[in-house]
Order: sequence, then structure tokens, then C-alpha cells
Amino acid sequence: MGVLNDRIRDRRIALGLTLLEIADFLGVKEATAQRYESGAIKTIGHETISRLSEILKCSPSYLMGWEDAPDLTQKESFPLSDLEKEIVRKFRTLNNGERSMFLRSIGIEEEKREDAKMA
Repeated sequence: MGVLNDRIRDRRIALGLTLLEIADFLGVKEATAQRYESGAIKTIGHETISRLSEILKCSPSYLMGWEDAPDLTQKESFPLSDLEKEIVRKFRTLNNGERSMFLRSIGIEEEKREDAKMA
């Protein structure tokens, strides 16, 4: 594996993220995220590397091997409690209908959810 692939895997594991969580964040299938990590996909686009650096809380330069250490000074802009993290994990397992029902039950309108996807 190359530096990029090793660093994607190492950061994912260090942050306790699953391949599915990475895939959901990127909007790809879990198998695609696994291929990024394994090196099966040889060319990863700039936008994907940028998005990976967001979820992996490091710079694109670190992922590419141009920096020796991740910039760990990046703080989570919205830290979550363990309970909140578990809620997010469970939410991600719901199908679209279940997600819509859940969002309505807590007073979030579908339009707001669509706006969040575009942000």
C-alpha cells in the first residue's frame, strides 16, 4: 500500500470510524471506501482527498505524505457526547423512510435535511 492508503486507514482507525461511516460521509458505497484504503483505486480525486481530510481530521497534505504528522490541533467544531454519537450511528443504519419518520418526530422538516446535504 502507498502512503495515502496507509494514512487513510490509520486515521480512520485512530478516530474509531468504520468504513461505512467514511463511505456515508463521502456519498459512496462502503466497498469504494475500502478500495480507497486498500489502494485498489489508484487515483483519488482532489475533492475526495479534501473530503477525506475533513472526516479524518487532518490536512490533505498529511494524507498525501507531504507532511510527517497530522495537524492534531484541529478541534471538533461540534463535539458529541457518547450518547449523541450512538444516536448518530443508529440514525445512519435507518433506511430513508425511517430517517424521514425520525426527523419528523423531532421536528426537523425534510427541506432542512435537504439543505444540510447541499452545505
